[in-house]
Amino acid sequence: MSVIAIIGAQWGDEGKGKIVDVLAEKADAVIRFSGGDNAGHTVINPRGEFKLHIVPSGIFYPRTACIIGNGVVINPKVLIEELESLKSKGIEVGNLHISDRAHLVMPWHLLLDGLEEEKRGRGALGTTRKGIGPAFTDKTARRGIRTCDIVNLENFKSRLSEILETKNEILVKIHNLKPLDFNSIVEEYDAYAARLIPYIKDTTAMINDLLKKGGKVVLEGAQGAMLDPDFGSYPFVTSSSPLAAGACMGSGINPRRIDCVAGIFKAYTTRVGGGPMPTELNDTTGEYIRQRAHEYGATTGRARRCGWFDAVVGRYSTQLNGFTSGILTRLDVLDEMDTVKICTAYKEDDKIIDRFPADINSLARCQPVYEELPGWKATTSNVRDFKKLPANARKYIRRLEELIECSFHIISIGPRRDQSIIIKRII
Repeated sequence: MSVIAIIGAQWGDEGKGKIVDVLAEKADAVIRFSGGDNAGHTVINPRGEFKLHIVPSGIFYPRTACIIGNGVVINPKVLIEELESLKSKGIEVGNLHISDRAHLVMPWHLLLDGLEEEKRGRGALGTTRKGIGPAFTDKTARRGIRTCDIVNLENFKSRLSEILETKNEILVKIHNLKPLDFNSIVEEYDAYAARLIPYIKDTTAMINDLLKKGGKVVLEGAQGAMLDPDFGSYPFVTSSSPLAAGACMGSGINPRRIDCVAGIFKAYTTRVGGGPMPTELNDTTGEYIRQRAHEYGATTGRARRCGWFDAVVGRYSTQLNGFTSGILTRLDVLDEMDTVKICTAYKEDDKIIDRFPADINSLARCQPVYEELPGWKATTSNVRDFKKLPANARKYIRRLEELIECSFHIISIGPRRDQSIIIKRII
């Protein structure tokens, strides 16, 4: 395989960071293709435990090029802090490259994100308030500032002057805030530029040159398919596409280059932020899963909402992304359960449906239809051979495969690199 896309198959937080860290050992490049520092990937390896927000999860392999793609919006302050944190722990970052087409998070994005979320009141989306949504809005509205713009100070000043007047009008006239100072922003972002210019490159050309030489590339997604703005639980979604199709747009790789689309499924379901989640467990079982798995956001620290595996979501995600491989994570979290449940359909009012509805009000009315299976009541974290998993664990996995219409090729049974069962190699 030369290009492998790693896609979150649920609502994010499926364990993509660990999987990318494992696959990166044999990759020539890892490319982060969407989102911003609103996403967090936790990686535990022999070097320690790391929480990455913008830097690709392949950074721990010096020979692997780590590319922040054009589909990512970058808060330069956060990125510089992340690089300094890595360097302080002995991690070299000379293998990092930043697309010259990536957009920047600007000061007004941070302000507007918080202001808009406050105005939503009880209908708040649960954003991280890191300016990601407004940055993507400006990108689409052709009012964005890109990394290539800060390479030349005069170009940056010209671009900033075009945009800041309008943004200040919004801040002053609508939100009753003081205007942002042009010179202060120039000084701040010129200092960021001095730190980041060595990393800013034409990564599209770099990637395609690598592929011509037969290089192996891992495309690292952020968030999950159910947060896609077109196909997810809109409006409780993210601002860029986490789907396999988004991997092409956010990296500059054409679709014909992708050989494998790997969907990462957690053995249960979690979600951060607002919006309906049909299998959510607001009971002792949900709290047990949260505490056993330490389900708290890597970026915000917010408690994640926990529930049983939703196969309606899983099947829909497979259809959207065309998964050629499935990767199941956190199986070990269910080790002590007497029974485990799988949502196989929804009951909406008096109807049984097996599809994921577009209407958020319809989704909110959906109640899960469960299939209950016996638990395995045995530790799986030390198992390295699929055949040696407890029989009921294997039955659970096989039933999930049937329901989501995708085979699992890797089973993760713990946070460490070695806590993985490789059924079929994908790189």
